[in-house]
Amino acid sequence: MDYDGSVLPFLGGLGGGYQKTLVLLTWIPALFIGFSQFSDSFLLDQPNFWCRGAGKGTELAGITTSGRWGNMSNWTSLPTTPFSTASWEAAGNRSNSSSADGGDTPPLPSPPDKGDNASNCDCHAWDYGIRAGLVQNVVSKWDLVCDNAWKVHIAKFSLLVGLIFGYLITGCIADWVGRRPVLLFSIIFILIFGLTVALSVNVTMFSTLRFFEGFCLAGIILTLYALRIELCPPGKRFMITMVASFVAMAGQFLMPGLAALCRDWQVLQALIICPFLLMLLYWSIFPESLRWLMATQQFESAKRLILHFTQKNCVSPESDIKGVMPELEKELSRRPKKVCIVKVVGTRNLWKNIVVLCVNSLTGYGIHHCFARSMMGHEVKVPLLENFYADYYTTASIALVSCLAMCLVVRFLGRRGGLLLFMILTALASLLQLGLLNLIGKYSQHPDSGMSDSVKDKFSIAFSIVGMFASHAVGSLSVFFCAEITPTVIRCGGLGLVLASAGFGMLTAPIIELHNQKGYFLHHIIFACCTLICIICILLLPESRDQNLPENISNGEHYTRQPLLPHKKGEQPLLLTNAELKDYSGLHDAAAAGDTLPEGATANGMKAM
Repeated sequence: MDYDGSVLPFLGGLGGGYQKTLVLLTWIPALFIGFSQFSDSFLLDQPNFWCRGAGKGTELAGITTSGRWGNMSNWTSLPTTPFSTASWEAAGNRSNSSSADGGDTPPLPSPPDKGDNASNCDCHAWDYGIRAGLVQNVVSKWDLVCDNAWKVHIAKFSLLVGLIFGYLITGCIADWVGRRPVLLFSIIFILIFGLTVALSVNVTMFSTLRFFEGFCLAGIILTLYALRIELCPPGKRFMITMVASFVAMAGQFLMPGLAALCRDWQVLQALIICPFLLMLLYWSIFPESLRWLMATQQFESAKRLILHFTQKNCVSPESDIKGVMPELEKELSRRPKKVCIVKVVGTRNLWKNIVVLCVNSLTGYGIHHCFARSMMGHEVKVPLLENFYADYYTTASIALVSCLAMCLVVRFLGRRGGLLLFMILTALASLLQLGLLNLIGKYSQHPDSGMSDSVKDKFSIAFSIVGMFASHAVGSLSVFFCAEITPTVIRCGGLGLVLASAGFGMLTAPIIELHNQKGYFLHHIIFACCTLICIICILLLPESRDQNLPENISNGEHYTRQPLLPHKKGEQPLLLTNAELKDYSGLHDAAAAGDTLPEGATANGMKAM
């Protein structure tokens, strides 16, 4: 049965008021998801810190008779953070000392960078200057500095690793038991684990609970994404998905204000999680995916849901779905047929498409960190990037512009053409940053060249911005592309694979930071090579714009590759369509039976004259 062609029109499609309400209900939680996804920037921000007691008397500003900075062993800084000199002017106003009155502490000048000198960590107590709008965060709560600084990166791992496992596991479960039960249980458990995170008594408990919070968050993200895709007609899928992305970005932009309002990390964590309480109402108002019920041959449940939809849309069942209900009545005796994502291994085309999109997603999100770090590495020379909020909103603004550009590019070039364009931009930005800047650096060493280090820095920042812009679009478009070409029976499993690949790409950032940026250059080179491979592989993907969603694995196999540019009128196409493939088989059968073929017939049809 053609679900887009026979069932959805009777339900009013997106034109039905009830369907519009359901789509709106998938947008609202995107704001809460945006809060949760970007909470690490505030909960685990690595603040400026100095030895407690170094700010009293003549040593208050780090000035003694021994030198401008006083006793150097009293100054500590994290070598792994790219923001070591940011917002130091506010450090004295936000120092977290239990023994000193913050009102008597004037602003401290920025300490010099002393690398990894072990003598910097001789102190046993510190004061902190938190830049992220909070009076206290996880780092200052449990003194995660010096020898304990690695625990910050483990805490960052925990949420990402939880997301990765959540995407993989909840995706398979959602294909087996349905989207609605997975969504409900994910909401319940994220409330439990998320609120318990705010009550953590040590960093180990915090990291463990953040893993489970990420696991449940993945279930919510994945099921809402799939439901959103399955509710929409072909022409509306991309724009409705992009609206959800913009709502999530609104959460990213509002997060600094929320942190400044809460002031304490525990209050902030609780405020981020509590809105998910509203989603408990979804059990009574949000139905199971009709498309999934039909694809898995659960026709009894599908029949009830169709009647429910027609009632909500004020449609007359007798006149509008009289052609659909008899077909369902005939199929009621069939047993449900559910499929696991592992079945994709036996396919010919489908598994290749999913693997290509997984590699694209991994590369897009992985190289995004390389560009971000390269841009923020020039913060000392570019005063704008020295401020935490300028850094945060610069990154968010680049993502916003990237999504706006995606809307325009995909409208004119389609899914595959847009993905190819953004991947080419990513590869160019990466290769120019790795190659051209080294060449500029060599010329700048010659006094007669007329080039200076500032020219190199400006080029580096420009390439980094272009790279962040394009790589964000690559990652987002890969996920959407997978949701369209993966059959309904395994859509959540396929989405889980691509989203987990994106998580692996994002996981490279805390790994590099944990190793004190060692291997960063090699990391960038590997992902730059991956972009070149992805450019070739993207050409193997089908185009899904204005196409009906595939419902079963055989439908997904028929999503074959088309030429990137349409062939001219009268030109013989080199690639066969599905109908032509059937004609091709029929020609062979006819030839074997001795039938004669019309003059001018070819394997693809009639020869163009």
